[in-house]
Amino acid sequence: MNEIFLENILSEISVSGCEEPVQEVVKAYMKDYADEIREDEIGDVVCVLNPGSSKRIMLSAHADEIGAVISNVTENGRLQVVSRGGIIPFTYPGQQIQIRTREKIVYGVVEARREFFDNKEMKAKDFLVDIGAVTKEEALRQISLGDAVVLDTHIRRMMNGRLTARALDDRLGVFIIMEALRRAKEKGCSAGVYAAATVGEETTKNGAYWCSARIRPDAAIVVDVTYCSDYGDKETAEAGTVTLGGGPVLCNSPTVAKKMNDKMEACGADLQIPIQREAAGGLTCTDGDRIHFSGEGVPLVLVSIPLRYMHTPAEVADLKDVEGCIELIAEFLCRYE
Repeated sequence: MNEIFLENILSEISVSGCEEPVQEVVKAYMKDYADEIREDEIGDVVCVLNPGSSKRIMLSAHADEIGAVISNVTENGRLQVVSRGGIIPFTYPGQQIQIRTREKIVYGVVEARREFFDNKEMKAKDFLVDIGAVTKEEALRQISLGDAVVLDTHIRRMMNGRLTARALDDRLGVFIIMEALRRAKEKGCSAGVYAAATVGEETTKNGAYWCSARIRPDAAIVVDVTYCSDYGDKETAEAGTVTLGGGPVLCNSPTVAKKMNDKMEACGADLQIPIQREAAGGLTCTDGDRIHFSGEGVPLVLVSIPLRYMHTPAEVADLKDVEGCIELIAEFLCRYE
């Protein structure tokens, strides 16, 4: 497991619709391991192993993260934004931010006053971002409308192999599918593997559909994060019990093929990788919901990474779960018939 690659992915900004920086990291790393690297018009990146094989397995994880984009600049140089994806607005006021422009990173702060927090219906449209500019013209010399805005967070190691960072959802998934392709290649996998770092999952899920429609896979493995139930007052009746460090999570969902769940569980048993289960009453709220309905229909399995504090500036994951997902998927790819 290449942790430098992981940190490089986590260090970039990839708000939904602005995923190019992360995709460049993926392409640079995977050029030594993939037989082909494909891109499309909206920024999806697909790394391919054994493109000549008649069996095609799609791996999917989304490269985008939640955040905001600049929508307007006021006359006194403050920036206004709209959200991209399910941000939690109360985590933004008073926080430092980064803005990804075409040339550089611009730093700023989301304005805050004590009375600002009395607004119980706070939305991204209520934010004013201060980058130090005093006029609209001065601000526009540094940024452009449509530039991506994220909280200025850090990657930190914690006790017991835990990691905290922004956008582990779903940079961890991108890391896992690329490392699973690399690991499967080392193990002699003969199936065609199409590892897709998709765009737009947090907003439209267009990338997943585009990739699947063009790959036309025989099956798909979707990798995303899922909520842990081991903190706060998390209700377990609806989704089940999921613990950090408890291993990869398989989903009981109408869109997940039971046979693929069973095969994945068998791989876990043989490798002595613990498997957890979660439940979904309908759709999975992942890229799998678009992949499943593409073409003539695609059977899929969802492999999820336990995550604490999803969509906050300090998500927490366990690297043992990450390694378990990589090994599990690589073994599945090598056994696929």
